[in-house]
Amino acid sequence: MEVALVHGRGGEGWTMPLPGGAVTYHPDLAAAVAAIEAEARRGAGRARIAASAGERQAGLEAGTERSAEPGGAVHEASERDAPHQPDLADVRSEDSPADRDRADFGNGHAEGPRWVLAGAAQDYPPLLAAGARLDRCRDLRLAERILCRVEGREPPAVTAETDPDAGTLFEREPEPVDGPALLVRLQATWLDQRRRAAAAGIPGLGTLLAAESAGALVAAEMSRTGVPFDRSVHDRLLRDLLGPRPTKGMRPRKLQALADKVVDAFGHQLNPDSTKQVLAAFHAAGLDVKNTHSWELASVDHPAVEALKVYREHARVWSAFGWNWADAWVSGTGAPGAEADPALADRGRFRPVYMVAGADTGRWGTDGGGALQLPHAVREAIRAEPGWKLVAADAAQLEPRLLAAISGDQAMIAATAADDLYTELAPRLGGERSKAKIALISAMYGGTAGDAAQLVQLMRDRFPAAFHRVESAARTGEKGGLVRTWLGRTVPAPGERWWQALNSEDGTRAATGRGRFTRNFIVQGTAAEWALVLLALLRRELYERDLGELVFFLHDEVVVHCPADHAATVGAVIERAAEAATRTLFGDMPVRIPLRPKVVDSYSEAK
Repeated sequence: MEVALVHGRGGEGWTMPLPGGAVTYHPDLAAAVAAIEAEARRGAGRARIAASAGERQAGLEAGTERSAEPGGAVHEASERDAPHQPDLADVRSEDSPADRDRADFGNGHAEGPRWVLAGAAQDYPPLLAAGARLDRCRDLRLAERILCRVEGREPPAVTAETDPDAGTLFEREPEPVDGPALLVRLQATWLDQRRRAAAAGIPGLGTLLAAESAGALVAAEMSRTGVPFDRSVHDRLLRDLLGPRPTKGMRPRKLQALADKVVDAFGHQLNPDSTKQVLAAFHAAGLDVKNTHSWELASVDHPAVEALKVYREHARVWSAFGWNWADAWVSGTGAPGAEADPALADRGRFRPVYMVAGADTGRWGTDGGGALQLPHAVREAIRAEPGWKLVAADAAQLEPRLLAAISGDQAMIAATAADDLYTELAPRLGGERSKAKIALISAMYGGTAGDAAQLVQLMRDRFPAAFHRVESAARTGEKGGLVRTWLGRTVPAPGERWWQALNSEDGTRAATGRGRFTRNFIVQGTAAEWALVLLALLRRELYERDLGELVFFLHDEVVVHCPADHAATVGAVIERAAEAATRTLFGDMPVRIPLRPKVVDSYSEAK
């Protein structure tokens, strides 16, 4: 069952079963949603009990329940013997017939509604603040972007849920409408998207739409939950690195000393934060430096280079993750308007605002706060609360393993059984682990510098299917064509400016640049899909078993905050969720993507 939901002023709202159900007004929308979800959980619980009883009775009628163990021994089975299996209903596709050949993601039991929202980033936080948790949703904004790109076009720059003459939400002339009228727009958009998803005929597209929406729920929940953060530890780390907190307009004492070293190296006054002044200083020294990026300066022989590098590393911590940052994102909430919520007024949580599919590949971003670029210098401040632990897990060599899967390269798939893929492949790719890593990364990113070209040639010879997969994506991109991830996320079509560049003297550069992008898009985008499914499965199991809270996600890494006595269980849950995510995408393909849970007190101990 899918139910459209819209907010009104205050806590009121409206719901409508789709398609064509009756509109219901709720003076307290969150309470109504919470009641519906609670009833669905009770129904699912009753269904599980009934199914379990029926299965056990059938077993008793057939004889004693037994299961084999190594060596031929048998024992009477109980529910405690079997590991808890993740419930995959979160990511079950209901939109695309092309997904029906996949394993059934549901468990066959009663499920609650899938709430159809204009956008979870806007619609879900008010419900969370009022105590209502959504089990599943369909985020129409996120789905629209996916579907538009499948069709080779960009979604409208302006999305209007408010145009009374529009058939769907996504029109360019916004005008206010009331809640019931907006429900009509939601239904029209939902029907339109279902039709387009089915017409696309892309295997996995329905799964992608469901997983993206599940990710939107995770993002909102993590933003509200926050990352446990110790301000006193953060202050100590900054003092050790930079010196005491300075007055406004001044640099910290130790940072100023580093700035002075840059000045001394050049032999005259300048502001090391000014790119223009630094470039002028290099030019005055007779050096043809085109920019101040680290890779440009790496080949420059001048005493200021090292001093400038150290200064910039410290200055970035101060400016992006210093005391002012903590005031805004830890003492406060970071989210505009959220200060009015007393539940977010504590000083012990860092609350970034996540952006699902912030990158074209589907990777997440953040709307301020820098959660995805936290430097090691401040990670110690992310600490478990007393009596709790952090369970951090990252996927080992995720993208190369996924390249093996999406290419069907049997030799490379077999190598994924190893814990360290690079070491496993080293004998066939240059003889050293470091060379195997260069070969794989260069193949995926189009690198040719140094030894990369020779090692990529080895990749072509030893793993031809994997090499051809990324090479074909690059060639397609160079011609302006579209490529897709495993589930169907589609690269943005090139714009008019790119086509103009292609037909100019810069044509080779334009083609090569887009080819590099499409080469990596198919791998990085599939990695983002795998991570979405992982998050959906992990979110549900943590909640249903009351094991802990999902507090952080970074591309291929998750962090769970949990009571200390649950930490081992959470680690096992993460590993099983990773296995289930791999099965969801690739079925019985024997590709292995291990997650390595580590129980720590501080995030700095995770790696």
